[in-house]
Amino acid sequence: MPQPVLELVGVGRRIGDTTLLSDIDWRVDPGQHWVVLGPNGSGKSTLLRIAGLHLHPTWGTLRVLGETLGRTDVRTLRGRIGYASASLADAFRPAVTATDVVMTALKGALEPWWHDYSDDDRDRAGALLSRIGCGDRACHAFGTLSSGERQRVLLARTLMVEPDLLLLDEPTAGLDLGGREDLITVLADLAADPDAPPIVLVTHHVEEIPPGFTHALLLEAGRVVNAGKLADVVTEQALSSCYDMNLSLTHVAGRWAARANGSGR
Repeated sequence: MPQPVLELVGVGRRIGDTTLLSDIDWRVDPGQHWVVLGPNGSGKSTLLRIAGLHLHPTWGTLRVLGETLGRTDVRTLRGRIGYASASLADAFRPAVTATDVVMTALKGALEPWWHDYSDDDRDRAGALLSRIGCGDRACHAFGTLSSGERQRVLLARTLMVEPDLLLLDEPTAGLDLGGREDLITVLADLAADPDAPPIVLVTHHVEEIPPGFTHALLLEAGRVVNAGKLADVVTEQALSSCYDMNLSLTHVAGRWAARANGSGR
């Protein structure tokens, strides 16, 4: 069995008297692409921030890329992880160009003048923008881009460091239909790339699961209620129970859709 890319054993996170995650056991292996689903407040973003080494668990064991938290330099390890969240867009000065947003990932920076970069670095950032469909926006100010374009630029930023693990926290949040579909297409293309790193995508909606994703983790009230192959986890019964609704689920041409048939289980 290959060494896991990400492994959580009995992981929990508590703030004061509030338990955000409890006894999480989860393993991501090479070649897998995971979606994390669950209601608001179920702990999805907290889980991803722990996996990305932006939060420490209160208890349990976390292993990332063969290293165990507490026995490694997290600053170095974090540089091997591509991490993006919808909130990251607000951290950049609006006048920073799309190219600079991508390029500064090499130093974990928000401004290009904080560090020195080479022409090769700038060329690589431009190539990644072209890969995700924003090559014509390379010189545009980040603040002038649409919400969908900004999320695609942030995706390119995660790829700039050639990550061994890619973590995406609700990248489609706030996007209109066109922006959402464009980003899902980019993620589907990435999942189909045999050289792409394992991906973990947090989302609220099964409609946003890109084709090519292989596994799913279902969270409820900070606990794992199901995890495994996508088709085994994303079922009408499991989702209806988790969301406390009577749901119908369809799967057509690689895309999922859910709708409510009425309230209650």
